[in-house]
Amino acid sequence: MSIEMNAGNLVMCHSIKMVVLAINGIIPQYNGGNMATVKPFKGLRPVKEMVEKVASNPYDVINSEEAREEVKGQPNSFLHVVKSEVDLDVNVDLYSKEVYEKARDNLNSLVDQNILFRDQEDRFYLYQQEMDGRVQTGVVGTASIDDYKNDVIKKHEFTRKSKEQDRINHVDYCDANTGPVFLTYRHNDELSQVVSSWINNHAPEYNFILSDKVRHTLWVVDDQRVIGKIQNLFQQTPCLYVADGHHRSAAAYKVGEMRRNRAKSYSGDEPFNYFLTVLFPDNELHILPYNRVVKDLNQLSSDEFMTRLSQNFVIESSDDAYSPTKRHQIGMYLDQKWYNLTLKEGLVDENDPVKSLDVSVLQELVLSPILGIQDPRTDSRIDFVGGIRGLGELEKRCNSGEMKIAFSMYPTSIEDLMRIADAGEVMPPKSTWFEPKLRSGLIINKLS
Repeated sequence: MSIEMNAGNLVMCHSIKMVVLAINGIIPQYNGGNMATVKPFKGLRPVKEMVEKVASNPYDVINSEEAREEVKGQPNSFLHVVKSEVDLDVNVDLYSKEVYEKARDNLNSLVDQNILFRDQEDRFYLYQQEMDGRVQTGVVGTASIDDYKNDVIKKHEFTRKSKEQDRINHVDYCDANTGPVFLTYRHNDELSQVVSSWINNHAPEYNFILSDKVRHTLWVVDDQRVIGKIQNLFQQTPCLYVADGHHRSAAAYKVGEMRRNRAKSYSGDEPFNYFLTVLFPDNELHILPYNRVVKDLNQLSSDEFMTRLSQNFVIESSDDAYSPTKRHQIGMYLDQKWYNLTLKEGLVDENDPVKSLDVSVLQELVLSPILGIQDPRTDSRIDFVGGIRGLGELEKRCNSGEMKIAFSMYPTSIEDLMRIADAGEVMPPKSTWFEPKLRSGLIINKLS
C-alpha cells in the first residue's frame, strides 16, 4: 500500500515540477501530463557483411533518374525498395499500384535471400553519423501514433496530400516503415550518458563509409536493464519534435489508424501502433540553409528591382560569393554579381517565431511583393537548393540562363524550429536542410 502511495506521490510531484518548470520557461510547454512513449522493437536489418551493399539514400533526396543510375550493378541496394520504380518501365506512373507492389516484392526478396533478418527480441539501436568531424548520435526506436495525434510529437510543416498518400500506400503495401522519421528532443544529460556508456563499452554492429563520405555506425542495445533505462528517460521527456519526415510520420499515423479500424479491437501493443524513428538530442544537430533561385524578375529591369529592394534592405556588393553570417542578412546573386542584403531595423516583429525567420523575411519583403511569388509551394518560377550543394550551384543555375536570381540564406536554427512547433505554428516551406541524411535500409520496422 505504501509503495503504491509513494509511486503516486512521485508522479504527482513530477507533474507539479513540470508545471513549475513550464511557468518559469525552463521547458517549452506543459502538455497535461502526457510524456513521450518510445519503445524498443524487433528490427529488420541487413546481415553484417551486406550492410554496405544494402544501405542507400533515402527516397526523397534523389529523383528517379538518379536512382536508376545508383542501382546499376547494385541488386541489393535498398533503393529497389524505397525507389522501386527503378525496376519498372521508365514511363511508369510513380504513384501506381505497380510501384507499391514492386516495393513490397523487393523487400520480401531481400528477406527470402537472407540479406535481411529480424531480431528475435525487442531492441534499441544507436545510430551515429560523423561528417566533417562533427558527430551526432541518435536512438533508433519506435514512437507512438497516439503521441503524434495528441501533439506530444510536435510538427512544424504542413504536408501535401499527394505526398502523404504516396507514403501511406508505400507503408501499407510493404507492411513496414522502410525509412525512419528524424525526431529531436531537448537534450537530457542522463540519456546522453547512457548512450555514451554503451558506445564506449560495446563493439558496433555496423561501421562503414559510403559515397556520401559520412561514417555510419550502429550499435545494438540488447541489455534489458539499459533498454528499460532508455525507455524510462524518454518517458520523462514532455515532447518530441519532427525535424525531418513530416510526410512519413503523417503516413505512419494514418496507416496505424487504418489498421486499428480493420482490427476493430486492439490492445495498443501491436506494431502498427508505433512507427520507426531516430531520435537525436537538439545540441548535436546541424541545419544547413535552404537557398532559393527564381526564373525572372517579374517583368522588372535589374535597376528597377534593386530600387524596390533598397526600400527594405541595405545593399552592399561583394567581391566573393556571399553566405550570410548572421540573422537578417541575405546573399543575392544577380547578373553575375554577389550582394549582401541587410534588413533595415524595425521591419520585423522579433517576438513572432515565424515572421522573424529569414525565409519569412525574404518571402514577405521580396518574393511576394516584388517578384510576384505568392505561394512558393506551387509557383513554378521558384526552386529550392539545399545548402549542401554550395553557392556554386546557385551561380551555375543563374549563369546557365535557367534562373535569373538566387538568394543564399542564413540557416534556421534548431531552437527556431522548436520554438515554432511549441507555439503551434508552421514554418514556410523549405526552411531547413539537415545534414547528414539518414541512410535507408539500416533498420526497418515491420508492422505485423
